[in-house]
Amino acid sequence: MSRVNMFQTGIHFNIEMYWAVWQDAEMKDSQLDQMDAAATEAAAIMKALSNPARLRLLCALVPQDRSVSDLIEILDAPQAYVSNQLARLRVDGLVTCDREGRTITYRLRDDRVRPVLERLYEVFCSED
Repeated sequence: MSRVNMFQTGIHFNIEMYWAVWQDAEMKDSQLDQMDAAATEAAAIMKALSNPARLRLLCALVPQDRSVSDLIEILDAPQAYVSNQLARLRVDGLVTCDREGRTITYRLRDDRVRPVLERLYEVFCSED
């Protein structure tokens, strides 16, 4: 399954489903297949988030859409590097962009990623 298709399957990670495996040894094969697909999708998203630069780009997009020049400034990195990371996030289906003249503006594409990023911020970036 390609990276783009994996993010667009609509299969959602469900912790109750995983807990049921341990409680019900007679789980149907279709449920196990669905669980495997959800775990694969969640792992692919986590892989995309595992790169610090991509994570910082995604975090910058949580509060608002941003232009490429804004993202270059936030990352304090060369334009080519930021563009490569944004291209990877586009292929992964996590961001999308709009072009208006010479300005390209990025936004989060997959709404399931926003709460993950917000929770990561709470855990790792809060002042507590």
